[in-house]
Amino acid sequence: MSLTDSELELVSSQLQRENDDIPEEPDMILSSDVENGPTFAPPPRIAARFYRHANNRRKSSATSSRRNSLSSTHSHTSNRSFRNSCQSHHIAQHLRRASILEDRKARLADRAAHAEQVRLRAALAKATPRVSNSEERALAAQQARERHLAQVAASCAEEVRRAKKIAEDMKERKAAEERRYRTEMEEKLADAEKRRLEYKRNPRRPRTASSPSADTKTPTERPVVTSEAAAKRIQSAWRARTRKNIVDAWLKLGLSIEMVSETSFEVITVLLADEKLLKTTEKMMTLFVLLPDPDPVSRSTAVRTFLSAYLILGHPAHVFSRDGDQEQDLITKAKDLIISFESALTKLTTFNYYTPSPTRTETVLLAHGAFLTAFNDWKARDSSALVETMVASFVSLDEIWQSVKDATVDEVANEYRNGIRDNQAILLSKIKKLAGPDKALMLIRKAIRESRRSRPKKKPAGETVRPRVAIDSTPDASNAAETAAVQAEAASELAASGHEGRHGPTTQGHQAQSLSKVFTVVPDNRILVHELSIDKEYRIDASPTADLRDALNRELCNAMQKGFEDGDSANWTAAMAENIRGKLLRLLKAGNSMHTLISETLDPELINRQCNQGLFSYGKFFGFIANILPKLCAPFRDAQVQALAEELQEEGELPEMVEKLFKLLHVIDLLSLDYSNFLLMNAAPTLIKEATGYEQRMFAQDLEDSKITLDRTRRWWHSAAVNMHTEADRRDPWSQANPMNRPTAHKIYARGLVDLAIAAPPLRESELPETLELDRARISRIREDALRITTIGGILLTAKNLLKRDVRSQWKSEANKMWLVLKDGYLKDAATPAKISSLLESSHNMPPSTRAQLSSTVTRLLTQAESGKLSDPVLKVLFQRLKTHIFNRVSASSSGERVKAASTATEGLAATGLPEFVSQVAEICEQLGKVGEVDRKCHGKWYEEIAEEMDTLGVEGEELTRSSSIESEAAGSSSSS
Repeated sequence: MSLTDSELELVSSQLQRENDDIPEEPDMILSSDVENGPTFAPPPRIAARFYRHANNRRKSSATSSRRNSLSSTHSHTSNRSFRNSCQSHHIAQHLRRASILEDRKARLADRAAHAEQVRLRAALAKATPRVSNSEERALAAQQARERHLAQVAASCAEEVRRAKKIAEDMKERKAAEERRYRTEMEEKLADAEKRRLEYKRNPRRPRTASSPSADTKTPTERPVVTSEAAAKRIQSAWRARTRKNIVDAWLKLGLSIEMVSETSFEVITVLLADEKLLKTTEKMMTLFVLLPDPDPVSRSTAVRTFLSAYLILGHPAHVFSRDGDQEQDLITKAKDLIISFESALTKLTTFNYYTPSPTRTETVLLAHGAFLTAFNDWKARDSSALVETMVASFVSLDEIWQSVKDATVDEVANEYRNGIRDNQAILLSKIKKLAGPDKALMLIRKAIRESRRSRPKKKPAGETVRPRVAIDSTPDASNAAETAAVQAEAASELAASGHEGRHGPTTQGHQAQSLSKVFTVVPDNRILVHELSIDKEYRIDASPTADLRDALNRELCNAMQKGFEDGDSANWTAAMAENIRGKLLRLLKAGNSMHTLISETLDPELINRQCNQGLFSYGKFFGFIANILPKLCAPFRDAQVQALAEELQEEGELPEMVEKLFKLLHVIDLLSLDYSNFLLMNAAPTLIKEATGYEQRMFAQDLEDSKITLDRTRRWWHSAAVNMHTEADRRDPWSQANPMNRPTAHKIYARGLVDLAIAAPPLRESELPETLELDRARISRIREDALRITTIGGILLTAKNLLKRDVRSQWKSEANKMWLVLKDGYLKDAATPAKISSLLESSHNMPPSTRAQLSSTVTRLLTQAESGKLSDPVLKVLFQRLKTHIFNRVSASSSGERVKAASTATEGLAATGLPEFVSQVAEICEQLGKVGEVDRKCHGKWYEEIAEEMDTLGVEGEELTRSSSIESEAAGSSSSS
């Protein structure tokens, strides 16, 4: 019984549902070939293209496939034979299912066997001992390193072997050449000895016949020379002649180390710059193959570098600014170069056609290379020091312009600006040449930015320093006339206070006058005017008498507390209230609302009556004071006054009340100081305008009253004049009175001022002239600063020399720290030398021997500075150089000379050994310049009188000297006759 395709498909679907646990393969899924609808067969020719026979489409599968199985074959056979048999269909299905199950079992068994094999291999691999990945990598790295080291060792050994071979060859070549030279010399000596013996044996040449003898042999003909050989001989002779001319020209110059050292530095500098010498040196260096570069600029630089070796050996003191290891090494390399060059030069003779041997050429080349390297290293370090020095000079010029541009009139400011710009342009071009354009601009910008940032900002002279009552009292200050009136009024108040202080002794006792000077913060009018003339921004400082006033206020408060304990509280309360009332009213003008309020509230009679009746309340009193103090103070005192006001309103016992009174008195003194500075600020223009005439009148009045004399001024001027004339005579040994060489009055004054200010402290009474009495404190402070600069400079210079550093290098941080350490004294603290030594040791590494030597030097220098006697040679030289430098700057008469002196100040101080103190020295010069300018304006006529007296005495002395010399000559002639 055969089955149709649809029936087979139905049976297979049933079997699939029964055996869902066994997945079917794709080949097991049978597709239906019969459609449900009617079909239409295409034409044969078209069907042949799209349909293929079943045998062609299906390929034979593996043996285990279901199509090749027995059930499949039987199924196909039965389908073809017995398509309608149901029994055959059932049997075929069972056979097919059994075949599929067997196939699946076999496949699963194979898979299980494979999994077991994989498990066994994994267990075996796990049980096998092996190293980790990191250990393998480390082992591989070690092996690679060993291979690399072996390669390096092999290459190094090869290099060493090659170097040894070259050295041995060189040694053998030199030995062979030396043996050859010795053999040649021995042969020449033997020939010379033979000729000498021959000449000695035959002193006269035998006479011969005029005609040649018959047995004379006829000379053989010379071989014919070709044109090529003749050209070679001519070229060789011409080259030898050229080399001979070069050597003769060099020897004709006579340039040697002895000649350079015997000639002055200025002359030899000009000689080495001569064009003829440069050309001859270039030819000589070409002869020794020292100029391989064809570039003309490089060749010129190499020639000048070579000639600098002679200059270094002949004048090392002029070339080097210090004597360090690098300089000594450069001197040694220069000496080796010159010795090898001159040694090779002596071997150039006609025998070797003036050609240096390869050995000597190599020696000169090696020496020249070593010298060139050392010279470039020294030049690079030297140029860096020069760049730092010139940048500091540029910054100092900028500081001068910043301080001058707003403090002088337009004409003077323009003159300063032009001079400063010219010098800055020169410095900028030099810095660009040494450091390059970009780096030069970067260094200058950075230095100027740091300098301007470090400059102290001026305190505002406007609303922040004005007391609020002053602002309220002058609401229309914008009016020019009213402003002038306020300044005149302030000046009159200051003048009145000074007049009362001046004429006070006629009405008050000496103790009363001394107490008034202690309790007032305003100095004498003459001091005020003088300080304003020197510094337009001068303000009164309460620090000189602040401690004493606080001590007196403390004594007063302690006495008040003791009076309260003794039961005398009423009198003390009334007295203290009247004292505070008087101090507060002095801060106000009569008629002011605040003045009226304080006068009525703190009325002495009212307070005395309340104290007697026991009605006085300190709480209300302090509350009133706390309420009005913020209205009287300047804005910058707000925080301090507000803190005191809050403390006054707190409750407390008797000790706290007394402490509040003490703090209140202290704050009122500060408010009084602020008010005085405000009046001084308003009166400053008027006082400065009248300062010169006022000081002249006061000084003349003191002279008329015989309070002072001019004895010390005459002695001071005479000493300065003698010093200046002595220096002029030293510069003019032939005593020819040239007006250009004679010192002027300005130079004499500058010399006297510098001699007075730059000296060892303390300042004695006999040294100070009467005209500079008001500058006593300033001159004493300058003396201390000059001594401190010299001491610190000596310590730093010693440290630099011990550590073989460049003396021009700036150790600014160490200098600033030492400046602060020595500000309170040199040996007041026994640990000061140890602090200085540790400060230097922490900044620079030192061996133990250097550390010990530096420590002893620091102690010695500080001991001399404490005593004021500078016996150490280093300190004496530094102090004298500092004095000369300051004199050169102070004695400049015009603004151009001042700018020029300031522009070269940094280089001068660096050469002096004080490169770290540019700002301090500039400040000293500025102060001395202002002091000298004000002093000459105020006391110029007395200086002129003293100068005329000195000139008259000088003329009389010259006439006496001349007459005495004439008399002595006449006496000598009469005695001879």
